[in-house]
Amino acid sequence: MGSVLVALQFGALSVLGLLALPAMRTGQVPTAAWLLIGFGGGLGVWAVSCNRPGNFNIRPSPREGGQLVESGPYRWIRHPMYTAVIACAIALVLTTPTIWGGFAFILLVVVLATKAKLEERWMQERHPAYAAYVGRTHRFLPWIV
Repeated sequence: MGSVLVALQFGALSVLGLLALPAMRTGQVPTAAWLLIGFGGGLGVWAVSCNRPGNFNIRPSPREGGQLVESGPYRWIRHPMYTAVIACAIALVLTTPTIWGGFAFILLVVVLATKAKLEERWMQERHPAYAAYVGRTHRFLPWIV
């Protein structure tokens, strides 16, 4: 299941990237899109830097021997990498708003939400402290979701 979700995630991102490519080549990227790319990229780098090597996994299943990370952006949000991907995807949609881009974006959000739910279920099985962590954090955005 995890591999299928990852394939769908990258498929949706590929569609968004291909749709935005012509506008990017001609420099017609809105300022808001650049700001979202900066935010998403920064958040992604911050999240990865808070993980020890071998702890990060693109699939929703926790790695064997993985540790619960509660520092950096994980202090407030359980899935900062998914938040970073969504921010960058919104930037791509803003760059070339089309119906196909809208469908790809919705698919991406559904896939990431599904991955998050699976990951949270498996993290609770593996890490007893995860239930308390869920109680004091938000899934994607602090104070919102």
